[in-house]
Amino acid sequence: QVKLVESGGGSVQTGGSLTLSCEASGFTGPRFGDGRICMGWFRQIPGKEREAITTVDNDGITKYADSVKGRFAVSKDNAKNTQYLQMNSLKPEDTAIYYCAADSSQGGVFCYPGRDFAYWGQGIQVTVSS
Repeated sequence: QVKLVESGGGSVQTGGSLTLSCEASGFTGPRFGDGRICMGWFRQIPGKEREAITTVDNDGITKYADSVKGRFAVSKDNAKNTQYLQMNSLKPEDTAIYYCAADSSQGGVFCYPGRDFAYWGQGIQVTVSS
């Protein structure tokens, strides 16, 4: 049973920084046979569609949505199955619920924000005040 747990959310003023963490467990079974995991961060503002903002794979290759490029940095500790999202220069429009997602990249499935993810965290609130 895959489990994703986000932490580190909260409130910050415009221009501030926050770091989110997502600790993952349960990557067992044939789906994860080669151990290659793609992890992503998404966010959703109530009433709007969920936005994919970053992905990171086992090799540390990262992808970013244009809305966060240059301000956010994602990283992954493969030994801990944990990914981090360092968010800098935060703006009020970054206010959202942030979700961690993960899935296998077995068989060379490309890791990028537009791919499907089977496993999701419960979400964590980030609020940026002006």
